[in-house]
Amino acid sequence: MKQHLQHKPFVSAVGGLIAGFLNGLFGSGGGTVIVVFLEEFLGFKPQHAHATAILIISCFTIVSLFFYGSRSQLNYSLALLVSAGGVIGGWVGAKWLKKLSGNTLHKIFGGFMIVAAIRMVAV
Repeated sequence: MKQHLQHKPFVSAVGGLIAGFLNGLFGSGGGTVIVVFLEEFLGFKPQHAHATAILIISCFTIVSLFFYGSRSQLNYSLALLVSAGGVIGGWVGAKWLKKLSGNTLHKIFGGFMIVAAIRMVAV
């Protein structure tokens, strides 16, 4: 995977800028963009793109946490409760990730994106 970044540093930085902007603007969404970006522009396999996106999203999350936390816009008790379930769900999802084919992963990911898009437009 390192060969991709060495050959496309500008493309990588622009993709990160766009995903980070969307993440900051919407509070999420950067992960969706970054997965597609890693696959389409940097040639990552689906499983590697999803796994790498987790690390990238973690960086986005830390920046957003400081920004929103400094403005007292966080509900810490709710965040801790949801995070507890998220840790378990993340572990299970990571186990499943390596068992799914790239095609199946695309279909599941695409399905979630379609449902999210419909919900956003229907509001």
